Amino acid sequence: MMDTKESRQEHDDRPSVAVAGASGFIGSALAPRLRNRLRLVGLTRSNRTEIPNYDEVRQVDLFSRVDSLNGLKDIDYAVYLVHSMMPAARLVQANFRDLDLLCADNFAQAAAAQGVKHIVYVGGLQPQAETNSAHLQSRLEVEQVLASYGVPVTTLRAGMIVGGSGSSFQIVRRLIDRLPIMVCPSWTNTATNPVALTDVVWAVDKTIDEPGQRSRVYDLGTAETMSYRQLMATTAEVMGKRRTFLSVPLVTPGLSRLWVSTVTGAPKALVAPLISSLRYEMLARDDASFRIPGEPQTPIRETLKSAVSTSLAAQDEPRAFRPVKNTQEHPVVLSVQRMRLPQGRDAEWAAEMYIRWLPKAMGRLTPIRVIQSGDVLEFKLFAWGPTLLRIERRRSANRPVFRVLDGMLARESRRGRLEFRTVLDGRTLIVAVHEFVPRLPWWIYRFSQAIAHGWVMARFRTFIAEKIDPSEAHG
Repeated sequence: MMDTKESRQEHDDRPSVAVAGASGFIGSALAPRLRNRLRLVGLTRSNRTEIPNYDEVRQVDLFSRVDSLNGLKDIDYAVYLVHSMMPAARLVQANFRDLDLLCADNFAQAAAAQGVKHIVYVGGLQPQAETNSAHLQSRLEVEQVLASYGVPVTTLRAGMIVGGSGSSFQIVRRLIDRLPIMVCPSWTNTATNPVALTDVVWAVDKTIDEPGQRSRVYDLGTAETMSYRQLMATTAEVMGKRRTFLSVPLVTPGLSRLWVSTVTGAPKALVAPLISSLRYEMLARDDASFRIPGEPQTPIRETLKSAVSTSLAAQDEPRAFRPVKNTQEHPVVLSVQRMRLPQGRDAEWAAEMYIRWLPKAMGRLTPIRVIQSGDVLEFKLFAWGPTLLRIERRRSANRPVFRVLDGMLARESRRGRLEFRTVLDGRTLIVAVHEFVPRLPWWIYRFSQAIAHGWVMARFRTFIAEKIDPSEAHG
């Protein structure tokens, strides 16, 4: 009898673990430690068929609920390592916080539906201040939504994770390597607790197959506290570089993002949220209830030496620095918009209101009429004019979904769709357009239809907000 991959999987009695972000910085380091006692399934958006040290690779677009369900089939435990995932779209009308929220919601629902026993999420340390950056707030929202469907979640909160191929460390290393004189804005004096990549891997290994009855949170970080300026100075020492550090308190976050991106080659989309978070102290709590017993807490200098050695040996640029390749035949568009619902309203209500509101909102600019035949809706120019867009209602539990069929403004695509869903507290509405393929030439679309869509979504957000009773607007 031939020994195939499928037959080996059938007789593999190791518990199965799906890792979302398997080919990334943490996922790549995690696999060698877990593979002997756990069957590893790597989830990736690309069409890769193999990832080193993973038993199986599944292509999963986390913006798709169906893909997420298929990705977590026959999975016992899951590790979620996805942050600010930028999709392979020519145009993204969304911010990273809403993208993260949508992916995490799909993953959490799929985990609950497939009977996953436990999710481990590597998030971010939260400052004790009342305010927070959008980047750190996004990490907290992902933590909350992953736990909102009943699957126990262990969140490992970490500050800067130091490893040779980590994007944060690579930014620091390249600044040290390329600038003999370092301009240090005020945020470089912020205190932090870095953590070694090996310590994060240890924590995942320690917690993954030991789910509790409820969700729990642990802080990761060294016992040492230092400022980002001290971290850069220590890195320079480890690298054998003599560097001068000059305090310049008037440098704005915008200028910091510009010079960091220009010097290091890191994408602005990566640098911007990181810089915005650095003015907040991210310190691991000392309370024993927030620490994993036996946590290694590798010293910072030792961690930096290992990271420098690894980064010098590596030939490839960090994955987070590489541009996203668009393999689509035609340019595609993703739009994700967040809104606040009135008390007692849901996604079904929002979808119906949108269909009824749109012709009125566009009336003065473009006289649109909506003609419905069964589940198919046609948006026509006047009642007798050409069809601008045809969409078809698809039945889906708890969320209205409309498949994009065709029209003067859209090409037919297998996965093009408009969806409405509620997340978090049930009052947060997400309106998302996925894999929309414009029919107009790209440059015309970019400066006409795309702008119009942004305007329409902003107007609809205002329209929905006006329905909220002022007495409970912040409920």
